[in-house]
Amino acid sequence: MTRTGQDTADYARVFLTDAALLDTRAPVEFARGAFPNATNLPLMTDEERAAVGTCYKQAGPAAALALGHKLVAGAAREARIAAWRDFARQRPEGYLYCFRGGLRSRIVQDWLAEAGVAYPRIAGGYKAMRRFLIDTLEGLTARAELHVIAGATGTGKTRLIAALPRAIDLEALARHRGSSFGRFLEAQPTQIDFENALAIALLKLAQRPGAVFVEDEGRLIGRICLPEALRRRMASAPVLMLEYPLEPRVQVVLEDYIVDLGRRFANAHGAEGPRRHQQRLLGDLARLRKRLGTARCAELAQALRAAFDAQQRSGRAEAHRGWIRRLLAEYYDPMYAYQLAQRGGRRLISGTREELAAYVSEQVSGYASGYTSEYASGQLTEPGGGQVTEPGTPSRSSGGQVTEAVRE
Repeated sequence: MTRTGQDTADYARVFLTDAALLDTRAPVEFARGAFPNATNLPLMTDEERAAVGTCYKQAGPAAALALGHKLVAGAAREARIAAWRDFARQRPEGYLYCFRGGLRSRIVQDWLAEAGVAYPRIAGGYKAMRRFLIDTLEGLTARAELHVIAGATGTGKTRLIAALPRAIDLEALARHRGSSFGRFLEAQPTQIDFENALAIALLKLAQRPGAVFVEDEGRLIGRICLPEALRRRMASAPVLMLEYPLEPRVQVVLEDYIVDLGRRFANAHGAEGPRRHQQRLLGDLARLRKRLGTARCAELAQALRAAFDAQQRSGRAEAHRGWIRRLLAEYYDPMYAYQLAQRGGRRLISGTREELAAYVSEQVSGYASGYTSEYASGQLTEPGGGQVTEPGTPSRSSGGQVTEAVRE
């Protein structure tokens, strides 16, 4: 028999080592909330779990257990065991779990053992790990030496965050740039997934002392809510202010929202990419109509369309500078100035990305900056800088057991 490890309740070690996680819950449970590095290979499908739950309520646990074994039998059972066995052999340092670490995960563990693989289980399951991360998020938010990277739209806050080793890219975790135009092509995570990833990022940084840097954010990043305790800490944390004139900021917005986003649309949709990109930006602009006013919004929309037409003819994005410049000067800059006036926190320094990175390296105790000239030159990097791990892809199959599934 292949042995890969012992059952564990050391949740911190599981997350600090990025252990592979075999989530045996039903797909609907996984979709509500999961962990980075988790792959959903369920014991029961959603339909099977629902049938077992109904049976449990009507006939009791013994009947539900029997139904579960009947539903997950034969070829379905063998296919699920094969998937779990492949996962365990490819990721021998991982663990499996269900919702409470009870019947479902024990059944999967037993069936794997019958197939020759002894795979460890996480005591307490998803519920205990989620509780651990909630407590971790609350505790480390209160204790972390937070510093906030602030600056007007287009100053390149995310680029600086990506260059600082002890930084958490909240926008990468939320898969949203934080502005009205900030949607990624990928869907945002669930609120639970965001909080789990954030807690793990804080846990990893807490393994040695030092400041933790985050980008200045509002209450919402897209549809993701910042935890209230973190938002309060950020509102009073020391501030490092990025300052650039208008034209360099126009350049950053052009790179991020026209060049980079346009490339993403082209990669995802081919020849349809430019049209979808334009429609996305027009839709984002339309949502600002009440704040911009109908006339100004219409003017900006006309300029945006004209810029895309010019880009299609020339292959260059320069025509977008006009509407970007106006949107920054007439909308984003006044809004940010107002928001900045409302926040607390001592301003430690104001300057460029290079100047702030040098300050961090020289002045912030126990800290070493990884800032390099590529960020100063505007060379694009993927948002997140490795701060977030994509959750595993849910499987459509499932198999399972009964009593626990009902009580969940």
